[in-house]
Amino acid sequence: MRISTRLLAAASIAAVSLFSGAALAQDKLVIGTEGAYPPFNNLEADGTLTGFDIDIAKALCEEMKTECTFVTNDWDGIIPALQAKKFDAIVASMSITPERLEKVDFSKKYYNTPPAIAVPKDSPIKTLEDLKGKSLGAQGSTTHANYAEKHLADSDLKLYPTADEYKLDITNGRIDGVIDDIVVLSEWVKSDAGACCKILTPLKVDPEINGNGAGIAVRKGDAALADKLSGAIAAIRANGKYKEINDKYFDFDVYGE
Repeated sequence: MRISTRLLAAASIAAVSLFSGAALAQDKLVIGTEGAYPPFNNLEADGTLTGFDIDIAKALCEEMKTECTFVTNDWDGIIPALQAKKFDAIVASMSITPERLEKVDFSKKYYNTPPAIAVPKDSPIKTLEDLKGKSLGAQGSTTHANYAEKHLADSDLKLYPTADEYKLDITNGRIDGVIDDIVVLSEWVKSDAGACCKILTPLKVDPEINGNGAGIAVRKGDAALADKLSGAIAAIRANGKYKEINDKYFDFDVYGE
């Protein structure tokens, strides 16, 4: 997590070439992403893909000397699409969790940030306890929805196909709070679109739900590709490319501990 306009845009987007020079590439890789999760990945009005995930993927492909293309896919169907071989890897801020490891394999993490709660600036909600009986929005099929189901069970959880849709509902006063990655919410509340709201609090990470950071998903058993991607992540961390991309989007090291 899809609104109809997003579906139409995703269906019409041409595969985006990460760089030219196929003769130099060792092989080819098709990367799946969502395109509706700024600042990590976003499908712009002109059909281009932008964001931290996208720039990291480009850097990894360059490091591996691999010719890569992107395709977009709705979040709730992105793992089945990988399994159906519509693409070779998922770079879409997907947390490495035990549940997902039953379906796919992962590279090592390429970033790790905690979840958080955002509420309207004039909200009477001051603590997590105040969320009891209040409506809480989350994107469906995410670790954040799972977190709310386990740790915020006294709230009225409402699930949305995309982050854009829960943002619209809280902006218009239809829900009392939202849960998502702290970076996603922090960037949003600093923007004009998120001027309605503020961060209530970051949340303590639950490793069983939040996993060990965001990794690149590959089909089950594709250890060679997972290892290759992990090696490329380590390489761009070492050569400064990761920091260059990190600093374009964040004022702290999003890689985490």
